[in-house]
Amino acid sequence: MEVCNWKDIEEGEVKEIPYRGKMNEVKGIGIRWLSKVVREKDGQTEYGLRLFTAKPGGVIPIHSHFYVQTMYIVSGQFECWRFDPETDEQVESVVCGPGDSIYVPSLEPHGMRNISEDEPGAFLCCICNVYD
Repeated sequence: MEVCNWKDIEEGEVKEIPYRGKMNEVKGIGIRWLSKVVREKDGQTEYGLRLFTAKPGGVIPIHSHFYVQTMYIVSGQFECWRFDPETDEQVESVVCGPGDSIYVPSLEPHGMRNISEDEPGAFLCCICNVYD
């Protein structure tokens, strides 16, 4: 068993995120890895719990990934987007706040932004690889 306090974990800055072979700029987003399990054979993350912070107007642009994830909004208001995987056109936009959770299936294009112009926001994000 491992125990930690989120305040004791150094916050990193998320500067960019890949999507379809291109790096897209991330704005105003910090990350703390609260827990992580790494696959021995290749060093890939198998499971992780992360705490993200979003400055006012912070944005995570369209992206997708192999793992599934669930996000839980701790504070703030976020506009969460789902995109068509073939055309990359936005097909859904939902505003989520404290207590809301968002499940994102493997390879589903998505993104989000803190809609506040003066308040930060935070969310927990649990990721896990799923195999056939």
